[in-house]
Amino acid sequence: MGTEVHNPLIKKKASIVKSLFLGNILEENIFPFPLIEGDEAETVQMILDSVDKFLTEKRSDIVRFDIEGAQSDAYIEALKELGLFGLIIPEEFDGIGLSSAGYARIMQQTSRHDGGTAITIGAHSSIGLKGLLLFGTETQKKRYLPKLATGEMIAAFCLTEPGSGSDAASVKTRAEKNDDGSWSLTGEKIWISNGSFAEFFTVFARTESSAGKISAFIVERSFSGVSTGPKEDKMGIRGSATTTVSFDNVNVPAENLLGEEGKGFKIAMAILNNGRTGLGGGSIGAMKACIELAARQSSERKQFEKPIAEFDLIKEKIAQMTVDCYATEAAVGVLANLIDCGVEDYAAEAAICKVFASEALWRAANEALQIAGGNGFMKEYPYERIVRDSRINMIFEGTNEILRLFIALTGLKDAGAGLKEIGSAASNIFNDPIKGFGVMSGYATKKLTHLTGIGGERLAIDSTLLEAARTFEIGTLGLARTSEAMLKKHKKNIVDQQFICKRLADATIDIFVGICILARVDRAIKDKGLAACTQEINIASIFSAQASKRLKYNLGSIERSEDSLLRSVSEHIVEQQGYKWDWFA
Repeated sequence: MGTEVHNPLIKKKASIVKSLFLGNILEENIFPFPLIEGDEAETVQMILDSVDKFLTEKRSDIVRFDIEGAQSDAYIEALKELGLFGLIIPEEFDGIGLSSAGYARIMQQTSRHDGGTAITIGAHSSIGLKGLLLFGTETQKKRYLPKLATGEMIAAFCLTEPGSGSDAASVKTRAEKNDDGSWSLTGEKIWISNGSFAEFFTVFARTESSAGKISAFIVERSFSGVSTGPKEDKMGIRGSATTTVSFDNVNVPAENLLGEEGKGFKIAMAILNNGRTGLGGGSIGAMKACIELAARQSSERKQFEKPIAEFDLIKEKIAQMTVDCYATEAAVGVLANLIDCGVEDYAAEAAICKVFASEALWRAANEALQIAGGNGFMKEYPYERIVRDSRINMIFEGTNEILRLFIALTGLKDAGAGLKEIGSAASNIFNDPIKGFGVMSGYATKKLTHLTGIGGERLAIDSTLLEAARTFEIGTLGLARTSEAMLKKHKKNIVDQQFICKRLADATIDIFVGICILARVDRAIKDKGLAACTQEINIASIFSAQASKRLKYNLGSIERSEDSLLRSVSEHIVEQQGYKWDWFA
């Protein structure tokens, strides 16, 4: 089961984002925009109907779970009966076998009703058992996947520790290899979703050896020495269970090593990257709930004797929420298709989806509350819960700050390699263009074509979208030129230039998301006809116009004098341990 592969020419070894840094839009991996079709579409629709019916009936329970800070055992059992713990597990292991796209769509619908429920399901599928799917042996899969599919075992992902959050490579939990090949595991993990009732833990521990520093293990709750702490009292997603998980000299059988010894860090990153469609899908669902609430509230609430929906500043909020939601769906749809088609390198695209989706939802939640006015601040309405639930998305599974640096440095790494590849040919191109081009690879030649303005390509899309497309074509050229200039100036020290990296990342996000929108609208025009796509075209135009301004800001003057002033003020405040000025002193 899975999405139809619409383009057999998709490049499985290429990255869209890395290509952007080289001045190239990898159309083959974006166009045509993918859809969920065929048998999977029917399966997904059946699950959506079941999810809607169940969660609508449980609305009062969901409110109670938020107040009490825990979902009931009966509720978890009901989720098991719906099959929501077997969504991505292959049918051969008693699961439903959804594609990444299908899974993201289910997560969207779940989150539309409740973020806490989406986390319970997502912590199990997106990250808890994903390592087993990606790196497990056949023996391991046969042993665990059928139980994970039914919910007999619920999974959790154990990476974060005290003092080891975004710096995942600094874990201190240790696994010592015993003479019989088994491992003795000791340490503590914090903020583990599903921690209180999970029976299956994917655990990362330090295993200093010639093979590497960190390894991954499958640990069962039944193993002696495994314990969990009390449920954390959280700001949001309160119904989901978050606890510490401790390992006190736990004996882990040799056959429970997950993947290769010493490859744990790569395994952790692969799990997080592959699971980002779940978080993206969940963000979309919550955004749709916010838009629906805002549309209804603005129609019903009257000020100055007319519905507030008639005021331009309210229209602006609703339109922006809609543009952000449509854009997020487009980006997550493209990412899911990359995964489902077997593209090998999509880490930067996944990071972009996480950053964009989580921040778009945060804006939407705040705007929906604002439109509701005083009611939005009251606990009897859903707005304040949505705001609380949405805040965590910018923190967990990689903070947005770290991911921005990752996006920029991932692209810069390949851009730097490209510079080495063209070598002296770049400086000699105008002196001896035939000789210069003759020594370059085809990829480097295409790169220089974009950087120097020689030639130029246009996206092959509907003519109504060409003006919007020009923003991202020019933006790609600007990103490549700016990246090259910054690499030449800062060389290896570019990794320490976080202001520059942030601006490059923000530009990259705008370009990637913008092209995904164009692909989606272009597909809609082809499928439904131009007349039926007026608002989709409007959305593409709005995003393009806004992105154009941001791109000019982020790339036009990437190094700014105020950067050093920002550092100075921050360092002063940290040194003083607070804000010491007083306006009347």
